[in-house]
Amino acid sequence: MKRAYQRLRDRLKFTVSVPSLGMRIVLATVYLAVASSVASATAEHSVVITEKGPIQGVVTPTVRKFLGIPYAAPPVGDLRWRPPQVHARWLMPIKTTQFGNHCPQDPSPFGIASVTEDCLFLNVFTPVPEPDDGDDAPSHLRPVMVWIHGGALILWESDDFVPTKLVKEGGVIVVTINYRLGALGFLAHPALSAESADHASGNYGIMDQQFALQWVRRNIAAFGGDPGNVTIFGESAGGLSVFSHLASPTASGLFNRAIVESGAYELTLPTLADTESQGVAVATGVGCSNQTAECLRSISVETILANQGGIDITPNVDGKILPQSLDTAFATGQFNHVPLIQGTNHDEWRLFVALDELAGHPLTAEEYPFVVANLVGPQAAPLVLAQYPLSNFASPSLALGALGTDLIFACPARVVDQLLSAQVPTFAYEFNDTNAPEIYLPPVSFPRARSKTHRSGRLITPQWTSSNHWCRPRLKAS
Repeated sequence: MKRAYQRLRDRLKFTVSVPSLGMRIVLATVYLAVASSVASATAEHSVVITEKGPIQGVVTPTVRKFLGIPYAAPPVGDLRWRPPQVHARWLMPIKTTQFGNHCPQDPSPFGIASVTEDCLFLNVFTPVPEPDDGDDAPSHLRPVMVWIHGGALILWESDDFVPTKLVKEGGVIVVTINYRLGALGFLAHPALSAESADHASGNYGIMDQQFALQWVRRNIAAFGGDPGNVTIFGESAGGLSVFSHLASPTASGLFNRAIVESGAYELTLPTLADTESQGVAVATGVGCSNQTAECLRSISVETILANQGGIDITPNVDGKILPQSLDTAFATGQFNHVPLIQGTNHDEWRLFVALDELAGHPLTAEEYPFVVANLVGPQAAPLVLAQYPLSNFASPSLALGALGTDLIFACPARVVDQLLSAQVPTFAYEFNDTNAPEIYLPPVSFPRARSKTHRSGRLITPQWTSSNHWCRPRLKAS
């Protein structure tokens, strides 16, 4: 044994290069400089040591902000349409004082246009530690809330929600994340499935979110956060994403509570086969008639964005991330059992009616029956029109707003409440603040204060962070 060990040591002498004296001096100098810089900045709480290297954020009188932290390798080149990969390490502190790139999306009133695929960044907001705080001492660890932005899975970015008040008054740490959007985040295709070990494709945006949650579990204690007390919360497509994590076995153990805002609009998800067939059509449209992954990865971001309108941008039942549709998972109890807050807005659908009006298509009384039939089908239309007659509303737009709210948001949310309340602590709310600001869009012919409140600043209040609210069904959302 000793001789074998000696032979191994002898071999290592020739296979491992030893730095020269000069190189060792240089390395020691760099190390001392970094250590001195980190020690100085750590004293004022602006530097945190993450698993991949030190980061330097911004300290204000009330909040620490670490913006644009890379949580995964850039999904570019051969990493496009693959699960997120580990980011490389770094030695010197990187400045995390500005938000990172936004994921590719078209210009809109709700998001900033981008064609940059290097976009997997997250942001951490913490209270400023007190002098006697030990950031990573178990007795001082703070609850963590991870925000998943909305935008129909095609728009928005991590900095659409500014959680300063929530952090300052609620005493929590808030993490906001970017994730891949549109076809770059949700395109399924047979060629992509064939190269996957799980024979699946399409749920890359959901994988990004779970990769970010894994980062939180490994790193958040360094910011003073409790990795065992994580709440995920999201609005609209972010809420649908939260539901997806509830139903995903690969998200098990990554969070302890969930808040869904207006996310019950698509409980029945398409199959992988259905989304793959749409992906084949997209490949043809962008010039990849050979239907190969290599061709798809060679296409420009601009071309992909221009051709993604022909597919449903949604998670799919791929057998791995999502073994079954959301409605099935909730009905059968095969989901991650954690307490849930879930609700909708009183006039949810008015936002979409307003968008049509601003596009030059205000709804008329003559068009109303045809729009209703298009929503619910010709057979159900007479019954629905009897329940939502124009005579009950001041305008066709308000009638359609009420119908769309009930059909697409409120009623599905009620179904979820009924299913999950029998299995986990479930608390329901309705956002009904008539004084909420009407953001993003110019005024239209009807009020929409209680439609989609996209930044959720008036909905998620510091009172929601109290553990008591998870024990008593007395939540108010106004």
